[in-house]
Amino acid sequence: MEQDSSPPTAAATLMSVSAPPLDDCLRLLRGERDEQKLAGLLVAANVCRAGDAAAVVEVYRAVGHRFLRRLLNTGLGKVEGGKEEEQEAYLRLSVTVLAGLARVPEVATDEGVVSTVPLIAEVASKSNDQAVTEECFELLSLIAIASEDGAYKFCEPGVMDMIFLQITSLPDGSKSIELAINLFQLLVHKLRVDNMNVEQLQGMTTMVTCLSRLFAVLHTAVKFDALHMLTTLLSQKESPLHDSLRSMPTSIWESHIRVGITAILQNRVVSSEKLHALLLAECMMSILGEDWLSEDYKIKDNQNVMPVDKFVLLVLESARVEVAVLLNELAYLKYESSETSQTDDAISQKQRNLAILFSLIERVIKMISNASSAEGAPSQAIRESTIIQAITGLNETISLVLDFLQDAKDHEQWKGDDLLAAARIVGSYLAEAPYACKDKTRNLLEFIFSIEGQDETSPFYSICFMLPMLSQVTVEADGCIILASFGGYKAVIDCLIKMTEHDGTIDNGSMFLACDTLINLMSPMEALSEKLTKIATALTEINVQLKLEAMREARREELEENKVQLDNRKKVHIPVESRFIRLLQAVVTWAGTTDASSVIMTASCLCTMVLDLTSEEFLLSCPGFDTMTLKSLSDLIVKSLQQDIPDDDREQFNQKNIIVSGYKQWADRFPCIKNAVEQHVYT
Repeated sequence: MEQDSSPPTAAATLMSVSAPPLDDCLRLLRGERDEQKLAGLLVAANVCRAGDAAAVVEVYRAVGHRFLRRLLNTGLGKVEGGKEEEQEAYLRLSVTVLAGLARVPEVATDEGVVSTVPLIAEVASKSNDQAVTEECFELLSLIAIASEDGAYKFCEPGVMDMIFLQITSLPDGSKSIELAINLFQLLVHKLRVDNMNVEQLQGMTTMVTCLSRLFAVLHTAVKFDALHMLTTLLSQKESPLHDSLRSMPTSIWESHIRVGITAILQNRVVSSEKLHALLLAECMMSILGEDWLSEDYKIKDNQNVMPVDKFVLLVLESARVEVAVLLNELAYLKYESSETSQTDDAISQKQRNLAILFSLIERVIKMISNASSAEGAPSQAIRESTIIQAITGLNETISLVLDFLQDAKDHEQWKGDDLLAAARIVGSYLAEAPYACKDKTRNLLEFIFSIEGQDETSPFYSICFMLPMLSQVTVEADGCIILASFGGYKAVIDCLIKMTEHDGTIDNGSMFLACDTLINLMSPMEALSEKLTKIATALTEINVQLKLEAMREARREELEENKVQLDNRKKVHIPVESRFIRLLQAVVTWAGTTDASSVIMTASCLCTMVLDLTSEEFLLSCPGFDTMTLKSLSDLIVKSLQQDIPDDDREQFNQKNIIVSGYKQWADRFPCIKNAVEQHVYT
């Protein structure tokens, strides 16, 4: 019989053999006729003793992957001439033989065996024999474990669909479903999407959609398995898989995940599973945007989809409960528990969980902000009453976080990633509601400015987190009072300087906020006089009224003297502390990175205010401030004065007025800048 002919009849496979030696078995396997190969396979199990990997490899090489593949195709009815009544026998034999051979890694990694993955998946999807199904999943797992090529073979088109098709029909608690879930878990932890091609990424998106459906429809332990696998797949930051999921034409998988999350959060399950469900919700918002939480999804013939408003509040309230518990437990472990060895591990785990919840709540804050604004997405269906209820809950949670920070302050603890995360969520909320928890914020702002992350050597990120709030509250005198009361402007200046010293591109958003805060504090003297009066009133309680009055009187005398001796101002040496010198250098550096009008005007506005405090002669006497820096500063002032400001840009219009007014005040003290302006602007 030729090699490509149909396999022999079933009777021919029932040859009676009595455990011949390995050489005889191999001779049969290498035979030209299919009857010989089948006979060799039937006796191979007797020849290959347990643990005899070398004998198994010889058997595999002797029979060859082409014959095994043809045997599979015959069992699937894909070979002409095969008898339908014998297909099941061939199918069972081929799967059993391959599963036995693949227990040896050298065989499981062979290209010929790896290439059978789509066929084995097809067998698993079509077979009604539980024994065959179990062996299929066992074989697939062996191939996936053995090599990366084997694992990535599952990403080929259609493979995941066929495996999932069988899983949905498997009985709960069966060995087959256990093996199938173990296979998925193996693939989830082994596959890496970073270097996948488009076709392989499509296979991964299919895995996500399959797991999403399992997560939604099943109510067994498999539901939690699917939850854990989904969080593992989707929690990878900036993954190519995310782009692939965003481009999917249907959102049914998003709805399935919402249904699954709802079921977990609504029912009595252990806290760790609720944390996983909340992490999955955070992942979904990370991938699809914060508005995923408030979009109205529909699933055909599914009555389990919770209304949008209830789902938003369910997620938020669940997160709030977990945050309250974790904050309380962390405070106890850090400041009261005496079991040091066990405490460190417990603290680390709770800190990780808290970071997840904080990230989720930050996204909810952004979603609420979007829904409250006129720019909210049209697809949002969240009601105003829901927004109000959410804000009330957020106020309570931020108050608890501030209590947590107060506890840390009382125990003189200012370093730790959990404290930094607490500062971040407070900053995120106050950016949207700058006057929320006003008293607690005022009392803790100086402490927040001192918080350092575990890997930080000095405070930086904690100050960055507060900038959105500070840029808003310092528009009013009360905000300036809070910041001036403990010299917080120094921390803002140091933070701004660090932004320009970091490797990579400068964060323009944070730079604008820092500049705006300082500009608000250093506003023209008419406004400053009012602020100083209010500051004086506020500081009476801490017995510095006389000092402040002296400062105000000295400033008034200085202004009067300047008016009288205007012609001599270029000779005046007004000393300023070194951080103001570095501030000028940092702002000039920032402005030199772009031609954007917004950057030029903001940078020039701040520099104009700083220059009013000193003179050119003094600056050039300072270490690190040279003629090149002065030239860059001159160029910046010139550029800002040359800007053609649109009539509708109120902010830049005000900035230009400040620059023009300020320049007139100090021009005679800065001959280099004055010459540049007169040459290029006022000619």
